[in-house]
Amino acid sequence: MKNSKALLILFIGLMVLSGCSSSEGGSSAQEVSKDDADFVVGISQIEEHPALESATEGFKQALKDAGLEVHFDFSSAQGDANTNQLIAEKFVSNDVDLIFANSTPSAQGALNETEEIPIVFTSVTDPVGANLVESFENPGGNVTGTADMHPDNIKKTLELVKNMGLESLGLIYNASEQNSKTQIELVNEEAKAVDVKTVEKTISSSSEVKQATEAMVGDVDSILIITDNTVISALDSVLQVGHAESIPVFVSEHDAVESGGFAAFGFDYFDIGYEAGEKAVEILKDGKKPGEIPATYPQNLKLQINEDAAIKMGVELTDELKEKATLISGE
Repeated sequence: MKNSKALLILFIGLMVLSGCSSSEGGSSAQEVSKDDADFVVGISQIEEHPALESATEGFKQALKDAGLEVHFDFSSAQGDANTNQLIAEKFVSNDVDLIFANSTPSAQGALNETEEIPIVFTSVTDPVGANLVESFENPGGNVTGTADMHPDNIKKTLELVKNMGLESLGLIYNASEQNSKTQIELVNEEAKAVDVKTVEKTISSSSEVKQATEAMVGDVDSILIITDNTVISALDSVLQVGHAESIPVFVSEHDAVESGGFAAFGFDYFDIGYEAGEKAVEILKDGKKPGEIPATYPQNLKLQINEDAAIKMGVELTDELKEKATLISGE
């Protein structure tokens, strides 16, 4: 019966994932065939957008730099919860050496399927609240990784909004994402502290993002996009409204600034992916247990501003802002 169930899971997984699974997954890290590999690593990614893809590349680069011969089995759930779970089932059925879970749903899906195979996550906002680890210092179990929210990120962002003379902030998020609910609570708390009004709109799919953004026009003079995978995958829709209505769109990480967001106190997703990869090396090469390796926050937090986006959104950059930020152009 067990063998039959495993074959069924494998068959269903192959059928469902045939359009979203790849053993390539980028070119920045060395990869060998499964037969020649020292290790097989399953990579589960909830969506395909620049931030998550950058984190995956960073993870692979860390394993390459450590000299490991790895075969990567990459699968994207394309935002679908059922597919996300099938990916986890497939990796467990294939008995991979380690699962790299790139997002909160990816990590939760993997943990639902195994308490034995090591799981290393990244792009997770609140790993404790998501019940992935017991604490940052002592994760416990078979999971560790890197968070995608620095403790000072939201506080600094709200202070910037207030210092720019903005009075109201639009928030769009998928309420079914645990990381999003956690961030929205923190945003509202910090907004209250600096006397900035918030207006919330919830969505369930990326197709609803533009309509939700348009519904806030007239009620807000700025927008903040948190690290919500559903919204980030439709960031262009938010930016279109920001351009048309001269509303600055703050974001939460540098990849989104490079994609056209106005500003972020953030970090590079490549870096947190790389840091997650270093933890994977400790597990695969050094034999450490995931639960004994502390989970960590992003290490480098800095303000980045997109000058072209500022012009399109009607923002005049002061000398003070220019001195504080790293300025980029594009998109």
